[in-house]
Amino acid sequence: MSWARSRLCSTLSLAAVSARGAITEGASRRWLSAWPAPQEPGMEYQDAVRTLNTLQTNASYLEQVKRQRSDPQTQLEAMEMYLARSGLQVEDLNRLNIIHVTGTKGKGSTCAFTERILRNYGLKTGFFSSPHMVQVRERIRINGKPISPELFTKHFWRLYNQLEEFKDDSHVSMPSYFRFLTLMAFHVFLQEKVDLAVVEVGIGGAFDCTNIIRKPVVCGVSSLGIDHTSLLGDTVEKIAWQKGGIFKPGVPAFTVVQPEGSLAVLRDRAQQISCPLYLCPPLEALEEVGLPLSLGLEGEHQRSNAALALQLAHCWLEQQDHQDIQELKGSRPSIRWQLPLAPVFRPTPHMRRGLRDTVWPGRTQILQRGPLTWYLDGAHTTSSVQACVHWYRQSLERSKRTDGGSEVHILLFNSTGDRDSAALLKLLQPCQFDYAVFCPNVTEVSSIGNADQQNFTVTLDQVLLRCLQHQQHWNCLAEKQASSNLWSSCSPDPAGPGSLLLAPHPPQPARTSSLVFSCISHALLWVSQGRDPIFQPQSLPRNLLNHPTANSGASILREAAAIHVLVTGSLHLVGGVLKLLDPSMSQ
Repeated sequence: MSWARSRLCSTLSLAAVSARGAITEGASRRWLSAWPAPQEPGMEYQDAVRTLNTLQTNASYLEQVKRQRSDPQTQLEAMEMYLARSGLQVEDLNRLNIIHVTGTKGKGSTCAFTERILRNYGLKTGFFSSPHMVQVRERIRINGKPISPELFTKHFWRLYNQLEEFKDDSHVSMPSYFRFLTLMAFHVFLQEKVDLAVVEVGIGGAFDCTNIIRKPVVCGVSSLGIDHTSLLGDTVEKIAWQKGGIFKPGVPAFTVVQPEGSLAVLRDRAQQISCPLYLCPPLEALEEVGLPLSLGLEGEHQRSNAALALQLAHCWLEQQDHQDIQELKGSRPSIRWQLPLAPVFRPTPHMRRGLRDTVWPGRTQILQRGPLTWYLDGAHTTSSVQACVHWYRQSLERSKRTDGGSEVHILLFNSTGDRDSAALLKLLQPCQFDYAVFCPNVTEVSSIGNADQQNFTVTLDQVLLRCLQHQQHWNCLAEKQASSNLWSSCSPDPAGPGSLLLAPHPPQPARTSSLVFSCISHALLWVSQGRDPIFQPQSLPRNLLNHPTANSGASILREAAAIHVLVTGSLHLVGGVLKLLDPSMSQ
């Protein structure tokens, strides 16, 4: 048996314990098995979500998608086919007065700011975003609120049954998970008669299934960086080409300051498509003609997202002939960036309140719970993790204790897909954590009781091995930081020698100890030690403190005057943590 396999067996037997006892390899596969589709419409919300989960793509299909990405017509024609089968035509989407937003980091926050601003004008808003934090219905919002379980269930079965009528021998009656939700969002928004819809791109832009939108009112591109390289390309220029695919002829588009290479690609794409593209002035330019702006989302990087949101909302209102907006300086050319600058205007009271009142869970979010402070940010790219570190350290500085009490700093991390976790972890090292904790993006060892948290695209074996890799990377970085001559003997390959579950990699001269848990709930149990007044599980797993490192750390945590926990690396991880720390999000 290989080291990795024996290590995994230890993981499953020591930490992945359910009510039925230790999970075996076969049990871990049953944990991820698909639920059969219900036979009758009108079933409960969880039944609808379980059926939706059967549309999740497996690894072989993802490989097929990657091969087909070179043919955008194949992608978009398939989506248009599903749209027609569902009873809509592409032209029907024009009635939604769509704001279409893409980007690498900040596109969700930009959408949240934009939606909140326009809702302040008394408009009925639709908002489609991804991924969800706790419940899948969060992806489809009306007036800022997730649609109700009843409304989700009704629209799900209506669309599912409509598409089922086209079932044939080729079994192509159902679109994949994200395509289905995109179709469903369009149907919900049309039937709920929203005044506008803010639509966040899933991945990329050119080939994304949201790009069947032909006539949005305005488009936006937030900050660009490296992410989803297997689908979008491995340079910012290639990624920028994909993002610029949402531009439409004659439809105004806005972007923020970007790296020169990616901005040049966006400019060329806009020219080829005959799309008027504008560069957003910084938020300071709008504050100079008005008062300082307060943002509901923390972090310096949110100012760029807010500046883009203001331009999107301003443009939308202008296109719809709203009268209470006033340009102080019209668009003018930018010599440096070779793009016209977007207009400078004085933000209206509605805009100011919208920025101030924006709430977007899991992004630069702080939860204060007794001695514990949870810092939640779903950063998962190098640029967004850099911004997260800056925000976290600033937040710590503001909350510095003056009574001299002991403090413990903990990192809770996971990273998925083709992301370079070693690069992300290296960016987090300056935070000087006392403990680095790694776990998969599952709230419990078995998620069968909660369909919203199910993921059929990976096995339990795969996600646990990935966490062990994260631990190896972290320990290697710690050893290199402590002593350069130790680096030569350290390998991040999980097939090499390493620590047992919940044990630091020997030797560990650096100050950080690293732990691996089999699920989010076990990680939170160890971190909180029963001191979070809301997260109060009835019992602790017997094996949670089996290893001396976990046991000694538990004693330190129980005595600490303050515990600071940064949760980052994955929006899905942050969502699982929020599900446990904020039960209201599951109601």
